[in-house]
Amino acid sequence: MGNPFFSLLVSFLAGMILGYPAASLAERLNLMDVPGSAPHKQHAKPTPLAGGILLFAALAGMAFLFRASLNRDILVVLAGAAVIFLFGLWDDLKGLSAVPKLIGQLTASAILISSGVQVRFMTILFAANDLSPELAQALNIFITLFWLIGITNALNMIDSMDGIVAGIGAIASAFFMGATALSGQPILSQWSGILLGLCAGLYIWNGVAARFFLGDSGAQTIGFLLASLGILYNPLDRSPESSWIVPIMLLGVPIFDTTLVVLSRFRRGQRVGSGRRDHTYHRLVVMGFQPKVAVLTTHLTALLISCVAFLTFYLPPWLALTFFLATIVFGLLFLFWLERKPTLDDQDHHASKN
Repeated sequence: MGNPFFSLLVSFLAGMILGYPAASLAERLNLMDVPGSAPHKQHAKPTPLAGGILLFAALAGMAFLFRASLNRDILVVLAGAAVIFLFGLWDDLKGLSAVPKLIGQLTASAILISSGVQVRFMTILFAANDLSPELAQALNIFITLFWLIGITNALNMIDSMDGIVAGIGAIASAFFMGATALSGQPILSQWSGILLGLCAGLYIWNGVAARFFLGDSGAQTIGFLLASLGILYNPLDRSPESSWIVPIMLLGVPIFDTTLVVLSRFRRGQRVGSGRRDHTYHRLVVMGFQPKVAVLTTHLTALLISCVAFLTFYLPPWLALTFFLATIVFGLLFLFWLERKPTLDDQDHHASKN
């Protein structure tokens, strides 16, 4: 069985090595994000959308190098991720509407569900209460679809500034690596380490060097992989009454940001899928945070919530659920407060009127 730390190091080196080739290929394919092509695209110059290319190429390389650790579940997840990548690449090239994007996400999710990679805690809950197993399975499928599609889109939506998604992906992958090691899932721990290494490499290229953007193909693929890790995580020696909260908390920041954006756009009568500068990051900038500090604040928040999630491993179920509910209440209070703060679009609109 492979060492997750060795796999992490190899995948990080692969991500670093593939940065320039991926950016060059994106430029040759005219896979570029052009300033002004949408109201929220205000970067300085045309930038390659190479993150997805790097991620997919590196994953293929890791699958070959660590093929001894490729069990059926990992192969199924990689197959679903390939579908997400291809539809994301299509979107980066042509700009898709919501319907074909959803078709791609449903197809990738169906690959997982049809292969048995799905949420199962409703079956456990219904069996304990002698309720219908058919209804339990239907709810399992619904929750699986909601989780996979929701997290895939959440990581894509929060991709509003260099380094945000790669940093969140690295933090979540690191904690998944630890959680799956504790739960006796060495293969899943190894592949969590691989994703951690790739996200760390992407962070260098996207967040530090600002050489390229992740694009939909990169951000959605990271989101799908993280959502899949959350489903495969199975702490057999821990209470199912509270263990399900861990993946939710590890991905709490993108869930919070998506909820904020959806609520804000509904309240203002704006289209939910429109590209706007109304994310958590943008509101922090309007409040006076420097852009890099706003990104760092987002990452530190993700790190703090992940630490709380890790703490729940060692708590009785009732106390773990209390911590979880307290986190939700605090998050909702902060969300409603932040939602009333102006966005960068509001600030520019006000400035233009004056």
